[in-house]
Amino acid sequence: MLTTAPKTAGFTMIELMITIAIFSITLTFGVSSYRTWIQNSQIRNAAESIQNGIQKARGEAVKRNANVEFSLLDTASSWQIDLPGSAVIETRSSGEGSKNVTVSAAVDNSGNTATTITFNSVGTIADPATSLARIDLSSSVATTSLRPLRVTIGLGGSARVCDPSLDPTTSTDPRRCY
Repeated sequence: MLTTAPKTAGFTMIELMITIAIFSITLTFGVSSYRTWIQNSQIRNAAESIQNGIQKARGEAVKRNANVEFSLLDTASSWQIDLPGSAVIETRSSGEGSKNVTVSAAVDNSGNTATTITFNSVGTIADPATSLARIDLSSSVATTSLRPLRVTIGLGGSARVCDPSLDPTTSTDPRRCY
């Protein structure tokens, strides 16, 4: 009686090498897409943080029945809310979810550089001519396919995040800047 040895289950060395090669190629393509996704997420986080900070400053002005100031602190996305000449209400560091984001432009309604906006007790802008009107955000990390965003502040004080790459005259996308 002739007995045969049982077949062992497993992979051959060639199958294992082909699998590793395919995995490496897939990983190479995936890393650049992942890096771009992370940078775009950081830009979105910074834009939404600034928008929320502006809205909070506006709400604090109404709640406290006093002038409240929102200030950009540096070229990153750090900001602060305070009572002018008094206590700081809230501060946010750019390292909180958006460390590679820079403010590429912060301008007032005249096109001059501005870093503050003051809300009065009814939630409108105290001095619209010299107040912050637009903040452009981009990434300090050079990758392709980045989506810079813009935070615009209306004359009434409402803040909105929009996409400056969409043409406002031809695009009907609600993300476009007006």
